[in-house]
Amino acid sequence: MKKSLYDHLRDGIQQFVYRVLDPGIRFMIRLGVTPNMITTMGLLGNIAAAAILIYSALYVPSTCYWWVGLAGWVIIGFSILDMVDGRMARVGNLSSTFGAFYDSVLDRYSELFTLSGIAFYFIETGHPVATVITFLSLIGSIMVSYVRARAEGLDVECKVGLMQRPERVVLTSFGAILCGLCADACRDSFDPMWFLLVPQIIIAVLANYTAFVRINHVRKQLKNK
Repeated sequence: MKKSLYDHLRDGIQQFVYRVLDPGIRFMIRLGVTPNMITTMGLLGNIAAAAILIYSALYVPSTCYWWVGLAGWVIIGFSILDMVDGRMARVGNLSSTFGAFYDSVLDRYSELFTLSGIAFYFIETGHPVATVITFLSLIGSIMVSYVRARAEGLDVECKVGLMQRPERVVLTSFGAILCGLCADACRDSFDPMWFLLVPQIIIAVLANYTAFVRINHVRKQLKNK
């Protein structure tokens, strides 16, 4: 399948990040760290981010967004491990069928925890519409991955679409970080909660769109077989 300009750009960024991470990855391999350990750490970090959001919603004044920003930093920091575990498996010749399965399952758990944490934050701070949008974002995120998994089970490659997991993580985490960093500066102009909400709107639209694009792609591929 011919790659689009977006795919080439995405791959180029990924290769650059790998070059930056490779020395640290090789060092961890020498220490005996395994890809499954890294995958587990990534999940625990995303659970921590969700816990931070829940704590902020329950115990922090609604005008204080510092904890939301902290959750964003935790999400992006530990989600980098999602790149590390796969790269470690390849660099260290540590790939396994179970490892790929384990990574995929824990990635879904990570997204469920972080987006549920954001939805809970919206509920507790009195933003019901934002809560519904976040649930739509969560549905789209899960369905993008599910459609690909089912397609591959039918022996159809299915990586088409815009809103894959790295894009979703970047949008979610940067939105939370900006909410924490810029809240005081923009408070008089607009509600800082928009920093957290706009990424969820984008994901809700594009992730669900991507899921249907993938469904149509699979339909065409199976029709041509």
